[in-house]
Amino acid sequence: MTDPVDDFLTRWHRFVADRDAAILAPLLAPDVSLASPPHQAKFEGPELVLHLLDLIVHTIEDFRYRRQWRDGREIALEFTGRVGECELQGIDLIHLDAQARLGSLDVLMRPKSAIEALERIIAPQMIAYLARRRQASA
Repeated sequence: MTDPVDDFLTRWHRFVADRDAAILAPLLAPDVSLASPPHQAKFEGPELVLHLLDLIVHTIEDFRYRRQWRDGREIALEFTGRVGECELQGIDLIHLDAQARLGSLDVLMRPKSAIEALERIIAPQMIAYLARRRQASA
């Protein structure tokens, strides 16, 4: 019998390595949320979180997890990467729900220049995506 947290981590690392959102989709809880700099508000819901994480893994170059810690269904993953000329370092704080699905993800990153570079690339794509979503639901 496999440990569900180990299974989640194996699939999560495969999503990041393969940059394949289809791997991530079944790992998301229905009430998943993502908090990430520079935004104060959380992104909520599987569709929105999936889209944003897919953008992120396709934007950050040389993304690598360096270390990981876990305590039950709480996971911390230290990562490094690059956005253009900016090196970045961060930690993904993951909480899994009772079914070992991603319940919440809090992303901590530094330095500010890397966060700003990432935002310059992702923000216009997210704005366009949200506009398409609003049009589709209207």
